[in-house]
Amino acid sequence: MSSKATRFQRQVQNPSASLPEGSLRVLQITDCHLYEDPRGELAGIRTLDTFDEVLRLSKKELPEQDLILATGDLVHDASSEGYGRMMARFQAHGVPVHCLAGNHDLPTVMNRCLNSKSVNSPKAVQYQNWSIILLDSTVPGKEGGHLNSAELEFLESSLDENPDSFALVCLHHHPVPVGSTWMDSIALDNPEELFSVTDRYDRVRGMLWGHIHQTFEGNRNGVRLMGSPSTCIQFLPRQNKFGIDNQPPGMRWLELMPTGIIRSGIQRLSQIPVELDLRSVGY
Repeated sequence: MSSKATRFQRQVQNPSASLPEGSLRVLQITDCHLYEDPRGELAGIRTLDTFDEVLRLSKKELPEQDLILATGDLVHDASSEGYGRMMARFQAHGVPVHCLAGNHDLPTVMNRCLNSKSVNSPKAVQYQNWSIILLDSTVPGKEGGHLNSAELEFLESSLDENPDSFALVCLHHHPVPVGSTWMDSIALDNPEELFSVTDRYDRVRGMLWGHIHQTFEGNRNGVRLMGSPSTCIQFLPRQNKFGIDNQPPGMRWLELMPTGIIRSGIQRLSQIPVELDLRSVGY
């Protein structure tokens, strides 16, 4: 396996034109906040419209996707209609989609509605020599996150069961501070328990999350840490109180190499929706 010094690469702007055999092209879609009503709005914008636009952009910019990871807050009101609308679009997209819940989702409803051969909510999937582990950090009735003992035990057992695979660990809530007081107050509340597991496995090469509605890049003990923009509104970084950024909706792409290296970057729509209300004080 490659050394910790060489496995981590900073954010890059464009996907590779070609990749070594055994590589994976992954698209992360997160914090879509769809509604039962297809006209549902968040801070003035119709979230279904920007979700559709981001998916169209991904087809143009990332035409050779192997899979999509949808990392929570998929439907703002957790309605079966919202999930059904998302299901239809993901199925039409034509690649496997694996989903996990965020604090605005209801896991039972999400798992029931996003449940087909190509669009589903597994605990873990295996592609090439990569294990992708999807952890449920949601707490009923809470905005912040927690990984209970069952989730941590599943993480450990998954890593034990795939000793020849590199691992990408996914969850909704951020396990490290991002520098915004209000957002860090609703982060994962037991990151030390998560890291006590992952620190023991050199095969863990990346950790990926949503929730923060902004780009985050970090590195902890050689593990790449990645937070990503929303397909709808973006949050102002490094703020004490809630604020909306004028960055356009976006997505993250990842290239998982057979050597364990992760390349990744952000793609955004060309402009912010004109209806966006930057004065909004909450969501």
